[in-house]
Amino acid sequence: MSPAPVPGFVASADAEAVTDLLRAQLEGLPARSPFYADLFAEHGIDASAFGSLADLARFPFTGKQMLRDSQAAQPPLGRHAGVAMSEVVRVHASTGTTGRPSWVGVTRRDAGAWTELVARAFRTMGATRDDVVLHGAGLTLFVGGLPIRDALERIGSTMVPIGTGASEKAVLALESLGVTALHSTPSYARYLAEYLRAAGRDPRGFGLRKIFVGGEPGGGEPAFRRQVEQEWGAPVTEGLGNADMAPVLFAEQPGSGGMRFTGGRHVVAELIDPESGEPVGAEPGAEGELVYTSVDRECCPLVRFRTRDRVVVTGRAADDAPLIRCIGRTDDMLIVLGVNVFPSAVRDLVVALHPRTTGAVQIVLPEHGPRVDPPLRIEAEWGEAAGDTEQLGREIETAIRTRLSVRAAVTLVPPGSLERAEMKSRLTRLAG
Repeated sequence: MSPAPVPGFVASADAEAVTDLLRAQLEGLPARSPFYADLFAEHGIDASAFGSLADLARFPFTGKQMLRDSQAAQPPLGRHAGVAMSEVVRVHASTGTTGRPSWVGVTRRDAGAWTELVARAFRTMGATRDDVVLHGAGLTLFVGGLPIRDALERIGSTMVPIGTGASEKAVLALESLGVTALHSTPSYARYLAEYLRAAGRDPRGFGLRKIFVGGEPGGGEPAFRRQVEQEWGAPVTEGLGNADMAPVLFAEQPGSGGMRFTGGRHVVAELIDPESGEPVGAEPGAEGELVYTSVDRECCPLVRFRTRDRVVVTGRAADDAPLIRCIGRTDDMLIVLGVNVFPSAVRDLVVALHPRTTGAVQIVLPEHGPRVDPPLRIEAEWGEAAGDTEQLGREIETAIRTRLSVRAAVTLVPPGSLERAEMKSRLTRLAG
């Protein structure tokens, strides 16, 4: 068997320091975390198996349900927490697909590391101290809230914390504060543009120069991105993170064509085959699931955490760093007669037909996936230049069959019929 590839997202300049820090983390972890003491014993492995970053592939994965079970067994933070609650200065949460919160504790040192790596990500995306950033995400349990505030303040940007559910205040800020940048989910960037147009305002008239998006797939979908950029007259850059590990770990430099790893010495990122779990080299064209390991985390230190984020390596930056795009989540993926279909890919095909469509789309499922019998039932809104809606529906069906290799049944509905979301778009729903 050939040796496992070294995780391709660690900069060579950081490799020695990351290796030393991670060795110390693995050596001390069983004493701090009963969860990992049991998991390592179950797999017959300990820190002595770690000699280099390539050896990380010998350690077992940590899954989301494992963390939920850990917290159920030892509330509130779980058997994997690593520190007592008295050491925790802030708690965040991730909901995943079940809607039940999974608590994530952050110590003072953890919070400082988050601020450092998130500030690095936003600098990469183009944020500067001269920017006035309208923050269109909640300052609540969401990791895209308070940690982003801390990072933007570290950079020196002026942050306007509008949050969600307050679009009228967002308009007021756009009118009066000289806002230069918007930070939000891709869904909210489009929602706010539609909100402005419904009020008779042109989003381009507010003079935004930058749009930073994250929190869901969409920012990297070509047609969706073009629509947002056309609506606002400003370039989009995106970031990718994970509530259980860190708010932003990959970020896109303007014009680069993909996101680069910005986790520095705090996190090791791997690419694996989501089916076999085997490592995948981060070479251009490679696809796989991101897996994260915390290098120096105090609370909730995770080893080989499976994110379920499916990415493709789009190329390399000038310094040879791999660049990626997120193409969907493996837990959102649908399987139609053996063909993997990401709802975000369906949306991108529909958005590409704007203004014949509005871009709003939902897949209607007879029951919970991932397996779906054909045809894939899709509702999409016709747009202001729809023309013959029957012909438009047939074109969408043909595009889905040609590009995604599945048979679809498309129903066109009037503009405004489908759910709009200020945070994350719901691209599937159950029938009935």
